[in-house]
Amino acid sequence: MKPDKKALIQEAVTLLKAIAPEIDADTLAPERPLREQVDLDSMDWLNFLISLHQRFQVEIAESDYAQLRSLNNVADYLSARLP
Repeated sequence: MKPDKKALIQEAVTLLKAIAPEIDADTLAPERPLREQVDLDSMDWLNFLISLHQRFQVEIAESDYAQLRSLNNVADYLSARLP
């Protein structure tokens, strides 16, 4: 069974906190752009996307990176590609 959107967001936040432990997950707004909410440089952002790929076994094309702006976008992207 495919995880629901809330579960995907929670897992994405867990992966994000592994890269940037100072993030306060309770203050993250799922609809707002992530990079406006957390201070991630381009390498941290890339590591986050790689961790999503590894955790969910979903290919994330470089051309799709711009679509993954918010936690909602990440969850929707993953949900559309999970079996």
